[in-house]
Amino acid sequence: MAAAKQTEKEPVNFVHQNDILCETIKKEHRTQRIFTNYGINPFKKMYVLAGKPNSTHDTAEGEEDAHFLKVIKRANQEPVKKYTFPQTEAQEYGWISRPLVEHDTADKRLCFRRENSSITKYMDAAWRIKEQQENLN
Repeated sequence: MAAAKQTEKEPVNFVHQNDILCETIKKEHRTQRIFTNYGINPFKKMYVLAGKPNSTHDTAEGEEDAHFLKVIKRANQEPVKKYTFPQTEAQEYGWISRPLVEHDTADKRLCFRRENSSITKYMDAAWRIKEQQENLN
């Protein structure tokens, strides 16, 4: 019975399809910007090879690109020196590395020295004896 009910499709209206296409292109052109400022990729490892020994154009001396050196130097820095705030959630951990409270060894609340009791002194002596016996054998 379902096959008996056949709905007819409306024919494609090419004028409306063309209007939709033109509107889409206009929207794309409004938001598109042509990028013409090309540069090097600082994250790609570059290996500088020496030129051919008999070639005159490969032996130019003293030509350094200051911008290139600056970009490479910045790419090799730590993220804390490159950016003012973390770029990802994972960078938030450890971003502020300076201590919140200055370390004062005289303050007993923050400085816990290692203290030896009679038991720890006994075990230190036992371990030293055991090491000496192992070294003799």
